[in-house]
Amino acid sequence: MFGFRIDRYGTSIESVIMDQSEQTRTVVMDLLQRVAAGDPAKIAELYAENVTWKLGWPEEEIGGSVPWIRRRSTRADVEDHYRTLSELHVLGETTAEVAAVLVDGPDAAVVGELGQTLRANGVHYRAEFILYLSVSDGLITRHHIIEDNLAVKRAYDTAA
Repeated sequence: MFGFRIDRYGTSIESVIMDQSEQTRTVVMDLLQRVAAGDPAKIAELYAENVTWKLGWPEEEIGGSVPWIRRRSTRADVEDHYRTLSELHVLGETTAEVAAVLVDGPDAAVVGELGQTLRANGVHYRAEFILYLSVSDGLITRHHIIEDNLAVKRAYDTAA
């Protein structure tokens, strides 16, 4: 093991990573609580003004028939995303099971399964997901979700 030091006070890389990991874990847990509470404005407060937002959907489907599957890049876009989800789903019928929250420095992965019911047709769907996040200065700067997009699309296309 190398004994790297990053400053003249002898702070080790390991302690910096641990500090970053703690901050990241705190932000991620706060995000999960805010998503569960369902207030889009409060959720968006956790995001940087500019955010890297990626979707694990086929490129030709982004901006297609599922209204919340769009490119986003700002805090206002994030708020719109969560507001759109809230408007199109039955409140009180959303479930989320988080299997793991993995944190390494500024990066985190949330692994789980989401269940929601569409307002338009009452179709309930479940989708496994992995949400990759990056945190800098206490704000989320990267949001990359990979989900069972086929389950989501089938449920939504039934509603359309």
